[in-house]
Amino acid sequence: MKNTLLSTIIASLMIFASNVNANINADAANDFVQNITKEGIEEIINANAPQAQKDAKFKTLFNNALDLNFIGRFVLGRSWRTATPVQRDAFIKAYSEFNTKSWSGKFDAFKGKSFNFTGTTPANNKTQIFINSSVTMDQGEPAKVIWRVQEKNGNYKIIDIIVENVSLAITARNEYSSFIKNNPGGVDALIKNLQDKIK
Repeated sequence: MKNTLLSTIIASLMIFASNVNANINADAANDFVQNITKEGIEEIINANAPQAQKDAKFKTLFNNALDLNFIGRFVLGRSWRTATPVQRDAFIKAYSEFNTKSWSGKFDAFKGKSFNFTGTTPANNKTQIFINSSVTMDQGEPAKVIWRVQEKNGNYKIIDIIVENVSLAITARNEYSSFIKNNPGGVDALIKNLQDKIK
């Protein structure tokens, strides 16, 4: 049991980390996330507009800011290796559209608030870094939001968002792995399930 758990942890880390020689620019990564929150998320959340319009803006924002192919590969887990190119494309599309709606709803809780950035934390991959932020809420402690950013060829992309110590990527990976394991339809059934949720 311990060996199985250890293997699972190592496999997960291997997707998020690789041995590389470059170091990510912490200041540039921090500026990248701050621009997204100030010019994108805060404007969208605070806008007096129908939810459909907000969802459309979130879709554009997330498509530009997130590495959806990287995240999709991670959250699909072992099934990514056995999925066909058609299944991979269909999953990425469904996953992207579903999360545009679900993440839009999650961040709506920050309406009228602003993100306070509190520095960075190194990741186990030299091309990645954690950008730490918090949002002062009306009640209780400030909500912690951590952004995992990856740099590739001078471009910065978000590969995970950790809200109150809950990784959205790892949560999705666990949920989807369980769904595929317990559903004879496998990846195709998961894709249909996401498509149904979008509708």
